[in-house]
Amino acid sequence: MVPNIHPGTVLRKQMDSGVVAAPGAFNSLVARAVAQCGFSACYVSGGAMSVAAGVPDVGILTLDHFSRVIREVAVGSGLPVIADADTGFGEEEMVRRTVLDYNHAGAAGLHLEDQVFPKRCGHLDGKSLISVEQAVSKIQWAAKASKDCSDGEFIVCARTDAKGVEGFDSAIKRAKAYVQAGATMIFPEGLATAEEFKLFAQAMDELGDQRPYLLANMTEFGKTPMIKLNEFAQLGYDLVIYPVSTLRIAMGAVTRALHELKETGTLEGQLPKMQSRKDLYELMEYTPGTPWEM
Repeated sequence: MVPNIHPGTVLRKQMDSGVVAAPGAFNSLVARAVAQCGFSACYVSGGAMSVAAGVPDVGILTLDHFSRVIREVAVGSGLPVIADADTGFGEEEMVRRTVLDYNHAGAAGLHLEDQVFPKRCGHLDGKSLISVEQAVSKIQWAAKASKDCSDGEFIVCARTDAKGVEGFDSAIKRAKAYVQAGATMIFPEGLATAEEFKLFAQAMDELGDQRPYLLANMTEFGKTPMIKLNEFAQLGYDLVIYPVSTLRIAMGAVTRALHELKETGTLEGQLPKMQSRKDLYELMEYTPGTPWEM
């Protein structure tokens, strides 16, 4: 990351040059791997963070917990980080506090959703939304907090779950209201086809100079089909997050290895699949016997 330039500005410049992929990192070691593999941005998922802490994704973890992980991921990766803020940890005052804390932790920006607390995963049914007026108020507070702490460089992304609750037209209507309230990025959650992504982007084009950046969620096992990064670019999206992918891959491997250990009494068969000590040290940029610098 370029010194003295806010990570939100860095991410905006990246998106202005083309679609950006932001793999999810649920801890600092994963964040280092994201950077080492050549990605230019990183994402912190509330869902991945929650289950990594042993709780479901229903808004149980505190703001302090989120901020700590965001700081670790930002430092570990050195990349601009977009972070999940769920419903803002409360009403307007807490939304402001969240922006200030995330900015202090080194995030490039956050996304704030319009669900009723306790929230649900965006790809589950049974969600409920707060009123447009309340969502607009929370976004206004977030935008003002961004101006106060970063001169507006901290990105305020508004996520709407309206498509699965009130319908596609409502999602567009809410998104436009959120842009008017100060959101500079929009995250339409739970879209089910490439055509829906395209139509949503075209509706945002109608805002002209106020057109926001668009974030797409490429999560597995949800309502959205598997869409490639270049296809999202063609559909009009600027940032694509892969929120829980690294955790799913890791836990799949962990579970298979544990079954093998239980059944055979050894992990010898897993050795070719493991990250070696040498690879781990290289990822950490650590040489035994040599002082380590962050």
